[in-house]
Amino acid sequence: MRCPGQDMRFWKPGDIFDVQCPKCGKKVEFFRDEVKRKCKCGHEIINPNMDFGCAVWCQYAEQCIGVVPDEVKHRQKKEERDRLKERIGLEMKKYLGTDFRRLKHALRVAWYAEQILKMEGGNPLVVLGAAYLHDIGIHEAEKKYGRDAEEHQEREGVPLARGLLERLNVEAGWAEEICDLIGHRRHPREEETLNFQVFYEADRLAHLEEEAEKTDRASLDQVSREAFETVTGKRLAEKLYGRDDTEKTSSPNERGPHEGVVSLRGKGG
Repeated sequence: MRCPGQDMRFWKPGDIFDVQCPKCGKKVEFFRDEVKRKCKCGHEIINPNMDFGCAVWCQYAEQCIGVVPDEVKHRQKKEERDRLKERIGLEMKKYLGTDFRRLKHALRVAWYAEQILKMEGGNPLVVLGAAYLHDIGIHEAEKKYGRDAEEHQEREGVPLARGLLERLNVEAGWAEEICDLIGHRRHPREEETLNFQVFYEADRLAHLEEEAEKTDRASLDQVSREAFETVTGKRLAEKLYGRDDTEKTSSPNERGPHEGVVSLRGKGG
């Protein structure tokens, strides 16, 4: 008997769909059971809708889909990471309490990070962990120094984030990378990881959205040149400022929040 999930007679209309290539912008057709496809431009795209959840428990998985992909073998670890992301988000909400302005900002950063992660790749736990916790040092900075300067936030935020991640039993390597991202969030190095770039762009997009009413086109162009390396980040920035156009990017308030080397020469904080 053929598995209904792999038998096209049981498929629904949305099981064959198009994905826009983040490199050239052209559409690439996906079948629901394809892990990834290569665009004509050469860019390899991961299926954003792939779900081999049944293969985790089904005894006939290898007969059904052949060699079980590594993605499936590590499914339980992924689910654990997803739970950790949710718990980090909850801890962030507890920490910020009634500081709704900064809570709203953290959710915006996480939402933009998810949009970029879907198309560009990266480690969701690391990127979203940093997105949720990047302002964790702000209250301590205000208490100690009387202001929330970036360098004070970075200095105070790292030990607080590390303690929180240890309490949640986040794997040491991931926890250290999250802390590293938080510790130089506005001070990029000469060369950066993809995880940092996704987080950095998400933070800049959230700030751009918050300052949209007082930022002109020339300023946006300058920020785009200096801050954005990914195609998806640039596209989101363009849509964000095309508010009078038909293709307006939905904000996190409307849709809800929820390694490669990247050169960052010349970027400011």
